[in-house]
Amino acid sequence: MQDKTNKTDKTHSSLNRRKFLAASASAAAIGFGAPAFVRGRNLNEKLNIAIIGSGGRGGSNLRSVSSENITVLCDVNEQNLFRAGQSHPKAEKVKDFRKVFDHPEKFDAVVVSTCEHTHAFATLPALQLKKHVYCEKPLTHSVWEARVIREAARKANVATQMGTQIHAGDNYRRVVELVQSGAIGPVQEAHVWVSRAWGWHPSEAEAKAANDIVYSPKRPSHSDPVPKGVDWDLWLGPAPERPFNNIYFPGPKWYRWWDFGNGTMSDLGSHWIDLPFWALKLDYPLTIEAEGPPIQKEIAPASMQAVYEYGQRGDLPPVTVGWYQGTNKPKFWQEKKIPQWANGVLFVGEKGMLLSDYRKHVLLPEKEFADFTPPAPSIPKSLGHHAEWIHASKTGEPTTCNFEYAGLLTEANHLGNVAYRTGKKLHWDTQAMRATNAPESDQYIRREYRKGWKLI
Repeated sequence: MQDKTNKTDKTHSSLNRRKFLAASASAAAIGFGAPAFVRGRNLNEKLNIAIIGSGGRGGSNLRSVSSENITVLCDVNEQNLFRAGQSHPKAEKVKDFRKVFDHPEKFDAVVVSTCEHTHAFATLPALQLKKHVYCEKPLTHSVWEARVIREAARKANVATQMGTQIHAGDNYRRVVELVQSGAIGPVQEAHVWVSRAWGWHPSEAEAKAANDIVYSPKRPSHSDPVPKGVDWDLWLGPAPERPFNNIYFPGPKWYRWWDFGNGTMSDLGSHWIDLPFWALKLDYPLTIEAEGPPIQKEIAPASMQAVYEYGQRGDLPPVTVGWYQGTNKPKFWQEKKIPQWANGVLFVGEKGMLLSDYRKHVLLPEKEFADFTPPAPSIPKSLGHHAEWIHASKTGEPTTCNFEYAGLLTEANHLGNVAYRTGKKLHWDTQAMRATNAPESDQYIRREYRKGWKLI
């Protein structure tokens, strides 16, 4: 998995990307001016919020924003609507999220917690109406959708936040400060691994050994009765029509099926790759290569790995970022050169290494950093991931996982799957939004939608 591209080519490509990114980077840095209906708003005044997706993650997000005024509840599952309505009896109840936007005067902001394949369809109309949006991760189902949402958010000039909740934790902040202050010197490689092995397994025994929640080696040929109160056609949304089966529902069973999700790469990648993306100021990869089990038409792999190459970013050197899921692990881990953490992010610098997970981190080799004094904290403590978004919606201050940042992260994560499904090392042209050496990857960058569904 070595790249033959020379450093001069990488730098040239990187400089072209810098020009392309200049406007968006500036927009992300300065935040946004509050829309007319929010400017001058009393911070004690509550936002009117529409909840799209009120079960599972949606129920958790609902509880996290319940300090505000919940005016609309939407879910394709009547049971979810009923439960959410118990705590918010005055909220209007809607089954089809498209109808939520028929009455935009009822809400200032939207929380989107549908399944991955409908994220963009619920998020885009909210942005077009200049409503603040909190959307669960991953931001979208495809690379093209991520680009559409990022550009729409830039035009809308509203408060946006992707649901990478761990980004608000203190540990990530301290790691970013260490990396960016040069504690381990210039970083030229990073490795990210997660132990979750959900997806396609060669056998049911291996699926059980991996603690997967369901097992299916292929698309089921039979249908099951649709649960009472569930609108299966609405649940499918833009995805190709197929009969209901319990293997897809309820969540998160669906996330392994390409028609509805992108497996662990886009799901946990949103949380774990977030750390090197932040610390190393990443944007667009130059190349992406992936490997794993034989490619399955319907199901994402339980175990796989991908390698991204990024060009020089300002005074930061080119860097490779490795992703490993399930049974795959980086060589540093396999050779026991680092603590055997089940999940982690490893930064490899010229002066040492830094290993982190969600809540702790360590400089390696530990004996060489025994007398090290970390830099004083410089990144402010978060108000809380949801609270940060609510505060931004009222004040116009920036959020840390806004759709500019989250859109770039989502594009990169999806490209790992595109490389895997294409079976080639991709040379990525971000302006054209295509792999120059693999036109067959286009089908995974942007897909066709079911009749009656159109994003733009």
